[in-house]
Amino acid sequence: MTTQQTVKIQLVRSPIGTKESHRATVRGLGLRKLNSISELQDSPAVRGMINKISYLVKVL
Repeated sequence: MTTQQTVKIQLVRSPIGTKESHRATVRGLGLRKLNSISELQDSPAVRGMINKISYLVKVL
């Protein structure tokens, strides 16, 4: 069995005042409040979402 690679991300800036699609991406990654942390499977789709809102999140 192979272990799934995961990536931890933390919301460090508020999505208030950003594009609606960026707010939807934040919610899609499972982030709610500031400093909330989400651990997701490392996949190209998740990497693309992180890249889209890179100015709002920090990869841990």
